[in-house]
Amino acid sequence: MIVGTGNVGASIAFAMLNQRTSVKELILTDINHADAAGEAMDLSDALTVAPSWLKIHASDYAAAHDADLCIITAGVNQKPGESRTDLATRNAAIIREITTSVMSSGFTGIFLVVTNPVDALTAVVLKTSGLPPERVIGSGTILDSARLRFYIAKYLEIHPKSVHAYRIGEHGDSGFTPWSCANVGGENLTSSFRPRRRQDFEERVRDAAYQIIEQKGATHYGIGACVVQIVNCILGDERRILPVSCYDDFNEIYYGYPAVVGRHGIVRRLDLKLTEEEGIALQKSINAIKSTLQEIK
Repeated sequence: MIVGTGNVGASIAFAMLNQRTSVKELILTDINHADAAGEAMDLSDALTVAPSWLKIHASDYAAAHDADLCIITAGVNQKPGESRTDLATRNAAIIREITTSVMSSGFTGIFLVVTNPVDALTAVVLKTSGLPPERVIGSGTILDSARLRFYIAKYLEIHPKSVHAYRIGEHGDSGFTPWSCANVGGENLTSSFRPRRRQDFEERVRDAAYQIIEQKGATHYGIGACVVQIVNCILGDERRILPVSCYDDFNEIYYGYPAVVGRHGIVRRLDLKLTEEEGIALQKSINAIKSTLQEIK
């Protein structure tokens, strides 16, 4: 089930049609039922030539009863110049209402939260749903990491899939790259790039969303494709390592961090050996998310 059929929800659904996927049925739900129904009809027109075949239809929250996965994309859009944390209070009330409605259906699956600010709102879903943390996941820094790999690969003139690097922490301005763990074919990137070059990559990843929003009003294709990667990983029990927003027991908070993802959600978080400087940066990012949560409360 996808809750919210705006740009992001529709892009996730369209990306699903254009990939080999384990999804057999896709339910679209939106406060504007006509929009959800229209998207279902439009997407169904592509099934004849799509690489995957699945049943697509619009419904209400009651249909979540049999769903394996509920993807939440609903919420108000980020305005030009507005930070992700500014969205917190506006979207928290929406997310609580959606979570309560989905759980009322008898839902026993996994929540995948995409609405921003994703780390804080994933915590809201956890608290509202009462589900165990491994079954409540946020899209986290998967898009940030995809952007980082693309920029590095373009600079080195290699394929992005050959770049092993992550953004961790907040999906937002305080997220960062632990360069001590980044490599290409086993070659550590701290030896390949001078500090100024690494800083350039950091800034480009941080500012990418703002630039896209300024020029076209919203970002949705990138996150759409990235979310389908998470969906396939869960439903196919692929147990791939993805930088999703997962629960940290020690800090009692959600943030983007590499984790093994499988059929039952988060299998385990990795244990990255961060440098002292990177550890300080992660704590600053955790504090930023906690501050956003405090605003929501």
